[in-house]
Amino acid sequence: MGERARAETERRRLDERLATARQQVAASLPMLSNEELDLTGLVQVKQFELGRENVVGTWLPTLQDIEVAVRSYGYLSKPHWLEPLIEALSASARLRIEAMVAERRVALLNAAVRTVTQRVNLFDKVLIPQTRANIKRIRIALSDAERSAVVRSKIAKKKRAAEGLAEGGA
Repeated sequence: MGERARAETERRRLDERLATARQQVAASLPMLSNEELDLTGLVQVKQFELGRENVVGTWLPTLQDIEVAVRSYGYLSKPHWLEPLIEALSASARLRIEAMVAERRVALLNAAVRTVTQRVNLFDKVLIPQTRANIKRIRIALSDAERSAVVRSKIAKKKRAAEGLAEGGA
């Protein structure tokens, strides 16, 4: 549950960073509202590599590497503010992928917590009470067997004593 809380905090932190980055781009580059400039496909995620890490017995994804491709453009034909935009878009793409990985980590940890909770409940509410009831039955059976063994030995002792008297008196 602690790991789940940490993962949830990390996911929220990434969402906040992404929102902050969007606000900064909107504040520093108001010229983006110009619809005449075609910026579609300017920055694209070419590929990213995921790793795995074992946290509390659950394999969680980690972002190892990300490769961003920038569409070629003419330096003289495009506005001067395009470079900061490309940097902001690249950082934003990385943040979005990190947020997706963090969301997946939270989902996997939620499933793990649910599984662990089910197991704990199984032990606490089913298996331990059944085992205690079985132990009680076994103790009763053993005490009954011990009592019957004592009774049998007393009966055998009386019979031997009676046989000894019968043989001695004859």
